[in-house]
Amino acid sequence: MKKSEIESYLRELEKIDKQLDGCDNGDNEDLLKELNHILADLSKDIELELSKPTLKFVNRSDNPDPVFAHEGDSGFDLRANIQNNVVINSGQTKLIPTGLYFEVGKGLEVQIRSRSGLAMHYNVLVLNSPGTIDSQYRGEIQIILTNLGDTPFVIQHGDRIAQAVVCPVYGEGLLNLEKVDDLTETKRNSDGFGSTGKS
Repeated sequence: MKKSEIESYLRELEKIDKQLDGCDNGDNEDLLKELNHILADLSKDIELELSKPTLKFVNRSDNPDPVFAHEGDSGFDLRANIQNNVVINSGQTKLIPTGLYFEVGKGLEVQIRSRSGLAMHYNVLVLNSPGTIDSQYRGEIQIILTNLGDTPFVIQHGDRIAQAVVCPVYGEGLLNLEKVDDLTETKRNSDGFGSTGKS
């Protein structure tokens, strides 16, 4: 829970407490209903907070820690951790360190994706997008960037070069692989590319 949300609950409880002190027993019933409603909402928010998965990380760079920039964001930015500027020439691919290390929980993966601004304006992409960080990997997060543009692209220390999205996955221990002789048939069956037509 955010600090502002906790403070809001405390203000509401304090207000009801003052009202209870200064009212007759007959008025208490409505205040107690309101109090129960606030406590129920608080319990739901605490339960939601406790059920959230956690991504532990170490930041060995002097860049800011990763954060979600806006409410509702699904990804957070990854920044370059380099001593000198790196130039990626047209058609070239380079590995860029971030100084970040993640401890990914089992049943989750961190996907490394291109930033839309770099892709749109400079044709600079994460080559293996989305790259996958598995739950057993503990090494530094490094970004495979490629320049598909016509001009060299310069990366400076602290530049936002990719984004990370944490996703649930059914990997080892959570999914059974079962070999069978035949698969069930569907209306689509083996129709592949273009099977839904142009419109």
